Amino acid sequence: MSITLIILIATGIVSASALNNRELFYKIDFQPFMVDRNNQFYRFITHAFVHADWGHLVVNMFVFYQFGKLVESYYEMLFGPKWILYFCLLYLGGILFSTIPGYVRNRQNYHYHAVGASGAVSAIVYAFILMEPMAPLGLFLIPFQIPAWIFGLLYLALEFYLDKNSKSHVAHSAHYFGAVFGLIFTFILAPELLFRFF
Repeated sequence: MSITLIILIATGIVSASALNNRELFYKIDFQPFMVDRNNQFYRFITHAFVHADWGHLVVNMFVFYQFGKLVESYYEMLFGPKWILYFCLLYLGGILFSTIPGYVRNRQNYHYHAVGASGAVSAIVYAFILMEPMAPLGLFLIPFQIPAWIFGLLYLALEFYLDKNSKSHVAHSAHYFGAVFGLIFTFILAPELLFRFF
């Protein structure tokens, strides 16, 4: 069984449990105020295993499964027996790094809550982009695809814009902070991958 599938199953079980138990949901979601006030540091990790609704869960896990399996294969090829450790660090690092903006901005905001594995999923997707920059990627319902590196730049630009201008409750900064972590972490492990861009 792949690490991707194990994480997916664990996330599905925890998310389903939390969606059916609001008390559990609020005990493990990301609340910077509670982290700061009560030292509930576990929330930096547990929030990624909870999702706002079924649609949020399905989209995140679908993207994660598609790219996670590919990144697993590349990591195994690049890093041999250490690939499992590095893959887990990539995923966990994406979770942690993507919470930085939300934590800094909302340490005193009692009403701020965040959930979802989007930061970790972005780290996985951008690790793939670094390893396969010319792979064709596209979005749902768009009938054409573009090279992965162009897709990556456009997506980062969109998320940065939405973070500054959107009034929605989506933590867009988590998406691009997770993406940046995925790129940097994978580059540090295998700097030769940068030559694929040239």
